[in-house]
Amino acid sequence: MKPLRLLVLGALRRRGRAHGYQIRADLEAWSAHEWSTAASGSVYHALKSMAGQGLLDATFDADPSVAGGPPRIEYELTEKGEREYLSLLGRALADREPRLDVLCAAVGLIEDLPRGQALQILRTRADAMRDWRTGITAHLPADTELDTWGPVGEVISLWLATADTGAQWTRRLIHRLEEGDFSMAGEPGSPSRHPAQPAE
Repeated sequence: MKPLRLLVLGALRRRGRAHGYQIRADLEAWSAHEWSTAASGSVYHALKSMAGQGLLDATFDADPSVAGGPPRIEYELTEKGEREYLSLLGRALADREPRLDVLCAAVGLIEDLPRGQALQILRTRADAMRDWRTGITAHLPADTELDTWGPVGEVISLWLATADTGAQWTRRLIHRLEEGDFSMAGEPGSPSRHPAQPAE
């Protein structure tokens, strides 16, 4: 999975209806171009591609562009696009080994999920990290000294450190959600699913 699809769907869902430049501006405001593949040209390509796949409705703006360019296109998620977005978001959060840019995108959009669902997904991730670590150590003799294994020992140490820090971070996020942090879907102040607004 690449982050661009998730980011574009998430930004558009939060706006309700928007032109491509508004989505691009939102991603730039999130500094997504610094940590993902969300360059301006790729945003427009993603919108056009997802409209062709039935994930977005695309309608030409009735008012001509004041700059004299081609007619602007307004995009809005379809029901299929809504399902795709929530599926991508859930998979990115549950995956014990997502690309870092995908995980960053998913965490940035986590408030689009109901609190209970987000907690369930993150607990699945924590369990997967624990099982991964258990799977690594199950194949090691009890008295293993990884420092004596050369580069292979360093690879195993990296796996174990990744599992430990990933699980620790996930448990911290779970705790914050349990304590009521963030404004999740259906709660006051949630950024999720604003009613469709005419694009400016």
